[in-house]
Order: sequence, then structure tokens, then C-alpha cells
Amino acid sequence: MPTPDHWLLWALLSAVFAALTAVLAKLGVKDVDADLAMALRTLVVTALVVPLVWITGKWTNPLQLPARTLGYLVLSALATGASWLCYFRALQVGEAFRVAPVDKLSVVLVAVFAFFLLGERPSPKDWLGIGLMVAGLLLLVIRKG
Repeated sequence: MPTPDHWLLWALLSAVFAALTAVLAKLGVKDVDADLAMALRTLVVTALVVPLVWITGKWTNPLQLPARTLGYLVLSALATGASWLCYFRALQVGEAFRVAPVDKLSVVLVAVFAFFLLGERPSPKDWLGIGLMVAGLLLLVIRKG
């Protein structure tokens, strides 16, 4: 299990794989419906992750989880599915170098949601960094008239 002091390594690896996801998905949705592409991606992820969890001995009966935990995980899965559907449709018609950063507006929204829903309190320096992300995003999406 990852230790708290290794969060940055895992986050950087996540960023690398997310970047590859955007580029490879853009190539993959070229000649196929975006919803079908997302469904195929989901099947591959499931085919990889479920055996990994099983082989490593981490599988437990999901129905034995606390109802609150299961509810949040189901809601998270629904949000993930909605996000992926929208992401693949955006990639099909938009430029990957623009779509991916707009998708990563989620980073800013996580900070806002975490503030209101989780009681997390970013420092002023953190908020400045979050604001700079928004500024960078605006530079990418605002077109000269």
C-alpha cells in the first residue's frame, strides 16, 4: 500500500498516464463513436484492475462495505462515467492540447468542493496557485477575435 510520503511520486505517475490517456484516446476516437470508445476503455480497465485486486488478495465482498462507503463509491463511479463520456466526446471534436487542460479544471473544482464539502483550507499560497491554473486555462481557451 502506498505510504503518505510517496504521494508525489504516485501523483506524478498519474499525470504521466493521464497525459498518455489524452493523446492515445484522441487517436482512438478518430474513426469510432466516442461513447463506444469510452465503453471499450472501461472494459479494458475493468479487465486489468479486477484481477489485480483479486491476485493481490485485496478483494472483499463489496456488499459488506458500510452503506455510506458503498454509496459514495457508487456516486464516484457515476461521476467518473459522466466525466469520461464528456471527455471522449470533447476529444473527438476538439484539440487534445486544449481539451485536456479544460478537463483538468477539475483540479480547481476539487479545491473549491474540498473547501465547502470537506472543510479543507488551502493557504493563500495554495489559492494563488489555483488561480494561476485558471489563468493558464483562460489563455488556452480564449481565442483572439
